[in-house]
Amino acid sequence: MYTSEMKTRVSYTGALLISLVILANVNYAFAKTDDNQSSTIDNQFQLFTNSWRLVKHSFQLHIPKNDKPLSQLIIETPSTVAVSSDIEVIDTTGQKVDINISTNGKQIIIDFPDKVIQNTKLLVNLNRVQQPTSGAASVYKLSAKVVGSDTEIPMGVATFKTF
Repeated sequence: MYTSEMKTRVSYTGALLISLVILANVNYAFAKTDDNQSSTIDNQFQLFTNSWRLVKHSFQLHIPKNDKPLSQLIIETPSTVAVSSDIEVIDTTGQKVDINISTNGKQIIIDFPDKVIQNTKLLVNLNRVQQPTSGAASVYKLSAKVVGSDTEIPMGVATFKTF
């Protein structure tokens, strides 16, 4: 159990830390008037409400045995994240799959130049994704094109919670 002395120390330590954070974020602004006298605006501070972090978003995509081979995977990224071009696709044997990446607005288009992507599971790693630390979950909409067709086939969604 905590003693009253321990509770008091924790309370004082917490108050000290909060005071230090507020004092560290104080900005001062000076305004010049026409008569060259300085006036000051005190106690201006900025709180950092939008914190971002780099994360890795990974999802696995199962390509059924009877389907035609994939030619493209299209990922519609949410507006709440920024995805880097550091993307890798790994097959069930653990080997990197040869891919070409292009973008169209918030769409990432992964082209499979070998055109033999079928009857497998693909692990797609979106490395260095810039995501907010709070707010709504990041929902990626996935679709694909198969060899010999320009029609986009919906594949589902991948959802990643913020933390």
